[in-house]
Amino acid sequence: MEISYRVADFEGPLDLLLHLINRHKLNIHDIPIFDLVEQYIEAVRQMQQNDEMDTASEFVDMASRLIYIKTVSLLPVHDEADELKRELEGELMEYQECKLIAEKLSKMTEGFGYFVKQPEEIEVDKTYHGVHEPFEITTAYMYAVGKGKRRLPPPKESFQPIVQRRIVPVHARISYVMRKLFKKGKMKLTALYYASEDRSELVATFLAILQLARDKKIYIDGDGADTQITALAGENENGNQ
Repeated sequence: MEISYRVADFEGPLDLLLHLINRHKLNIHDIPIFDLVEQYIEAVRQMQQNDEMDTASEFVDMASRLIYIKTVSLLPVHDEADELKRELEGELMEYQECKLIAEKLSKMTEGFGYFVKQPEEIEVDKTYHGVHEPFEITTAYMYAVGKGKRRLPPPKESFQPIVQRRIVPVHARISYVMRKLFKKGKMKLTALYYASEDRSELVATFLAILQLARDKKIYIDGDGADTQITALAGENENGNQ
């Protein structure tokens, strides 16, 4: 009776090789490649006849591997064939060992069913039973207090320097500078700066002078503390022609 092979009967090409080795009582440590190749190829041909080649690509790959080993074995120097053969024998021994362990584990789990335990309410003791040194408690308390304060919004006093700071508009300082020049005609630049009451007014004065110089309403001459500004002709007290 002819034996038929199906891909579903073997987990892979190594499984089929082990089946052939055990069936013909071959030595796994010294596989007769010439005999094994014929048996393996015959099994693959039967898979082709059963139209199972769509799922047997890995079996065909192993067949080509065996044929290659057989081919290089015919060469006068067949070191490569010996190396490939040893590699294949090692893979088969590892696979056989894993298969034996899987069978043992399967037998150990026979008769075991599914166990389901109903949920139970667990009483939780929320009492703290830790023992600490006094300095540890103090440190933890100070850390907790500081952390809590960091989450609070900043006090109003923190915004007072920003909110209460006087904002001096540049156009107001432009009018101020032109009024001074209308009365005196020419004056030192440092005199305008010294007359500023705060930083905001000082910055606004500086920007006002730059604006007037760009608009060619004043003329700046000199350097350092001797720098003087002069109103150009045709400017009135309000800075208009």
